[in-house]
Amino acid sequence: MSDDIPIQVRFEPLDARWVGDITELVTDPEVLRFTRVPEPVPDGFVRSWIARYETGGLDGTREGFAAVSADGGFLGLALAPHMDAEAGEMELGYIVARASRGRGVASAILSTLTRWALDERGAQRIYLIIDVQNAASERVAQRCGYHREGVMRSIHVKQDRRADAALWSRLRSDPDPA
Repeated sequence: MSDDIPIQVRFEPLDARWVGDITELVTDPEVLRFTRVPEPVPDGFVRSWIARYETGGLDGTREGFAAVSADGGFLGLALAPHMDAEAGEMELGYIVARASRGRGVASAILSTLTRWALDERGAQRIYLIIDVQNAASERVAQRCGYHREGVMRSIHVKQDRRADAALWSRLRSDPDPA
């Protein structure tokens, strides 16, 4: 795809129709390497994960979307795993399906998710937690106007391994990236 043609992405609420796509997504070694998805993925994980996002959407504590192309193809996930309306703060995350990588999809998802957080949810501060070994995701954050605040050392435990993660943030007052 040409670099001058932006990827069009739209969001659809997470629900049971996405189980197959998400199951494929969470069995991808790259997804497992850089996310908090448990390894091995427990039986029933995808359905319970979707249910947590459905419940969170109702009580305002989290929100999850399937990111889809103009023709309805699954591109990945757009997530707000933590939302604090009173503080005006939320964590965002994105996971791109293997077939959609390397085409600007991650930037399109994060850009769209950021606009949603700022415009529709009134967020004042948005943050991303990115494994320090995930250089591609850090480039996406930078392209989308996020600022690297620093490294949270040994913040995450997965399969008895501790990992460092960078904290990236964007404020409502930050300028939109060019």
